[in-house]
Amino acid sequence: MNTHSDFATARQNMVENQVRPWEVLDARVLDVLATLPREHFVPAAYRAVAYADIALPIGHGEVMLKPVVEGRFLQALLPASGERVLEIGTGTGYFAACLAKLGGHVTSIDHRAEFVDAARARLQALAIDNVECLRADALSGFAPTERFDAIAVTGAVATVPGRFVEWLKPAGRMVLVRGVEPAMQAVLLQRASDGGWIEDRLFETDVPYLAGAEPAPRFHL
Repeated sequence: MNTHSDFATARQNMVENQVRPWEVLDARVLDVLATLPREHFVPAAYRAVAYADIALPIGHGEVMLKPVVEGRFLQALLPASGERVLEIGTGTGYFAACLAKLGGHVTSIDHRAEFVDAARARLQALAIDNVECLRADALSGFAPTERFDAIAVTGAVATVPGRFVEWLKPAGRMVLVRGVEPAMQAVLLQRASDGGWIEDRLFETDVPYLAGAEPAPRFHL
C-alpha cells in the first residue's frame, strides 16, 4: 500500500470499522480522523500499517496509540475553537494535529528532542500552524505561564501528578490513562463547581508510562 487512494481507503475503513464501533460518534472527531493523513505521522517502517488496529512503535519503547484510543480521547476532550490545549507526550505529532484540527491552540511537550523536531516538521509540512511543539519534561522543569482549558496525557501515569492539575483552568478537563498494569483505566477528569472533581471512567487499556510516571517498585520479602 503506497498510493494516495490506498491510504484514503484505509483511512475510511479505520473510521467505519474500528473507531465508530468503539462508540466514537462525534461528527467533528470522525471528520478529523477521516481526513487527516495518519500515514504522514507514522515511522516509515510502519507506514503500510498506519491504519491498523495496533499501537505502533515509535522508538525508545514508546508507541503511537491505537486509532480507537485516539478517537475516544478526542471525543472525551473535544476542544472548541479558541481553547488552549496542552498535550503531554508529543510522540509523532499526530494527536496534536487532531487536537489542532478540532480548533484548539495546542502546546505539545515531550522530553525527547528528536520527537519534538520531527513532529514540528510534520506539522509544518501540512501547514498546521496552531500547534507549538516544545522540548520539556512535564514532571520536572516545565512551568507554563498560562493555564489550559484541556490537557491530554498520551502516556500512562500510576497516579495523577499534582502539577498537571495546577495547569488547568477552574473549569478545565483532562484525559489520561491511570493505574498499574494490567488494570489501567482511561479517565476524563473535570473540575466541579465546588472545586472537586468529576471523574468519568472511559475504558480499560494498557499503554506505556510517561517517563518518570511509573509506579514505585514493589519489594517482596
